[in-house]
Amino acid sequence: MRFGLPEYLLLLMGLAFLIGFFIWSGNRKREQAARFASSSLLGRLVPPRARKKQRKKNTLMVFAVFFFILALAQPRWGYEWEDLKQEGVDIIVAVDVSQSMLATDIQPNRMERAKHEVADLIHLLEGDRIGLVAFAGSSILQCPLTLDYNAAKMFLDVLGTDLIPTQGTALGHAIRTAVKAFSSVEKKSKAIILITDGEDHEGDALAAAQYANEQGVKVFVIGIGAEEGAPIPDPERQRGFKRDRKGEIVLTRLNEVVLQQVALSTGGSYVRSVLGDMDLNKIYLEDIKQRVEKKELRTARRKRWQERFQWFIALGLVCLLGECMVREK
Repeated sequence: MRFGLPEYLLLLMGLAFLIGFFIWSGNRKREQAARFASSSLLGRLVPPRARKKQRKKNTLMVFAVFFFILALAQPRWGYEWEDLKQEGVDIIVAVDVSQSMLATDIQPNRMERAKHEVADLIHLLEGDRIGLVAFAGSSILQCPLTLDYNAAKMFLDVLGTDLIPTQGTALGHAIRTAVKAFSSVEKKSKAIILITDGEDHEGDALAAAQYANEQGVKVFVIGIGAEEGAPIPDPERQRGFKRDRKGEIVLTRLNEVVLQQVALSTGGSYVRSVLGDMDLNKIYLEDIKQRVEKKELRTARRKRWQERFQWFIALGLVCLLGECMVREK
């Protein structure tokens, strides 16, 4: 036998107080009866079976409470095997970690806002596997596809602009790294969410998008920032902004044309984020869940234990009924 809610078994300790109360109550009645009449007179006034009936009522009440507590603990015995099938989509989130993500046109900055939104996305996942790719001038697979969402959040927490020393925005490299993280056997149930704020410095984004499309991967792009550009804080000097060789402030600008083409060429979609609302909820719930075909990710078997609390409720009711039928008079 096992119990679904074993913590309720602690209530059984209360039976000791109930039994103690019945003992104290019986002694109290005998003391009061002794004050009323002598033992010889009580023998004629009170039937000999009266005390036995009282003990029987108390015993039945204790057993009724005992069975009801066992029923609360959800006793189970006997089981049958149940097949569990989990369906979902494989999602790789590719996050731009170049220094331009330190721009503060989105508070507190683009990097922190992106990480916050991805964390919210992980909370929304319903049986889908997720992985993380970090990219700047090159890219790495930060977290392989996993169903362990807590592990994914741990990898997400360490994302930062110092993770990849090669600066720039290599969109093509990021897309290819993300595609290689998927299984090459199946060509469905694959989606990439690309979060970036910069231009394609390599000019390989469209070719990489075509490669992703051939592998059955849809790319959903979120562009962060403004077209007019934003200054990039200088992490080395810890003050001011980055400047070029001429001493002019470097601005990071969106290249929406390329980002839109990347998304549309794979059957995905593009969303522009300026004020920090990245619409990850919309992309996941409306685009990925409806437009990306699901697949079976995991099959397992588990024991399904049979609930037996009904028997203990029935025994408790029988004890209560018996207690009511025992007359003291």
